[in-house]
Amino acid sequence: MTTDISTATDPNDDVQTTIVAEDHQAPTFAELGVDPAIVAALEADGKSRTFAIQELTLPLALAGSDLIGQARTGMGKTYGFGIPLLHRLVHAADFGLRPLDGTPRALIIVPTRELCIQVHEDLQTAAKGVTVDALTAAGSDTAANRPLKLTAIYGGRPYDSQIAELQAGVDVVVGTPGRLLDLAQQGHLVLGKVQILVLDEADEMLDLGFLPDIERIMGALPTPRQTMLFSATMPGPIVTLARTFLTQPTHIRAEQANDSAVHERTTQYVYRAHALDKAELVARILQADGRGATMIFTRTKRTAQKVADDLADRGFSVGAVHGDLGQVAREKALGRFRDGTIDVLVATDVAARGIDIDDVTHVINYQCPEDDKTYVHRIGRTGRAGRTGTAITFVDWDELHRWELIDKALGLGIPEPIETYSTSERLQEELGVPADATGRIGKPSGSTSGSRSGERREPRREREPRTDRPARNRRRTRGGKTADTDGAAPAAEAASSTDDAATAPTEGGKAEGGATRPRRRRRRRSGGTGAGETAAAAPAAD
Repeated sequence: MTTDISTATDPNDDVQTTIVAEDHQAPTFAELGVDPAIVAALEADGKSRTFAIQELTLPLALAGSDLIGQARTGMGKTYGFGIPLLHRLVHAADFGLRPLDGTPRALIIVPTRELCIQVHEDLQTAAKGVTVDALTAAGSDTAANRPLKLTAIYGGRPYDSQIAELQAGVDVVVGTPGRLLDLAQQGHLVLGKVQILVLDEADEMLDLGFLPDIERIMGALPTPRQTMLFSATMPGPIVTLARTFLTQPTHIRAEQANDSAVHERTTQYVYRAHALDKAELVARILQADGRGATMIFTRTKRTAQKVADDLADRGFSVGAVHGDLGQVAREKALGRFRDGTIDVLVATDVAARGIDIDDVTHVINYQCPEDDKTYVHRIGRTGRAGRTGTAITFVDWDELHRWELIDKALGLGIPEPIETYSTSERLQEELGVPADATGRIGKPSGSTSGSRSGERREPRREREPRTDRPARNRRRTRGGKTADTDGAAPAAEAASSTDDAATAPTEGGKAEGGATRPRRRRRRRSGGTGAGETAAAAPAAD
């Protein structure tokens, strides 16, 4: 009998790395002992079997052990901690957890708003139809069965709605460090009863400078508790954090057989491209055979918006996600990308952290990444969950040195990209771009710069000229009234003036039987005039 899962020890540390063979048959969630209601919710969403990191972490996490889960982006880390967390809350009494009373029992800390929303949605999917036994109120002895309550806490949204949700009672909180710390210091977020803590994408939180906030939050949590830390990489500060706040953790690193630093299922192309030709290159690549949802990465916010606007002008359904957009606009663009309303998303590196969409077929690096870590993060948006993908990188002449360092660090074997233009036959051969493809596929789909949300807007309709009334040449007289060119007042205007004269108010607000008395004006202190005031009452100029 051959073994399809093997364990080896890394000579540089004490971490056990588990290698999962390609033909390994993963167990189902039910076979690992997950609560039937959670299993039913997952199966309704088309998920029944585990990924490697889930298969390895679930037995330990369900038992309440501290652990460190390490796997690359797109390998299923969210359910690796989310499913055990939900299972333990459903069976809180069996695991010695405090009875649920509307104060948080589980806290999940994530680095970005987008990842916060994503994790919250994934957990809601797994918790659909799941109920728990909870006290009817804090301090009460009466328990009742109710749905499990989850909420997302992150910046860029008003405090009021998030405070209201916390006051209404929640069991699981997913949040970003800054907003969590703010609400905890204000007394709205109760941390004293949290018994399960998860740090997701810990290395990204380190990169974004959130480590001090995380340490302050963790210092306010009670002990003992279960702590799970998940990260794609384990830099020194994260190892130190784990040793400080975790109790005898088991470090699990799951990899597929023959995996390298970058996804083997992602085909990578690197072209030396001229800055003035990149827009045309992208437009033609987006017409490649089999191209589905596509993400385009830039280094700057201005470039991201510029590329999105250009593609919209060329007829593509495109949205943008970058730091200059408000949170509502970013969420709207991501929502439209997820539901297929738009199939191209332009994003900066920071804004794209946490975007987890399985069916992205192409990634285009419009600007060369800063380093090898950023490159791996970008192309990790495709080739996820066992799928294949295509990654295309443009390298300008002034970016060659940066690319050489990336190539050397990752061992890609492409130190000198081949010079490529939008008309090169190479695109047709390697990417499947049709020979008759041009840089435009139709009429502009609506600029993304107006609302800055990537939302398609209907073109403004031109007003049709009215033809049901005779043309009249009118001029404005000195008194501000209009008259025909021969100096006589128009007939319709004269008729209306006589009708209005009977009810026109006077200066004091009463109507007289004759024509309206003209209002006199006085000069204000600032030099202007006020209606209904006499000039004699005007104060002297300063």
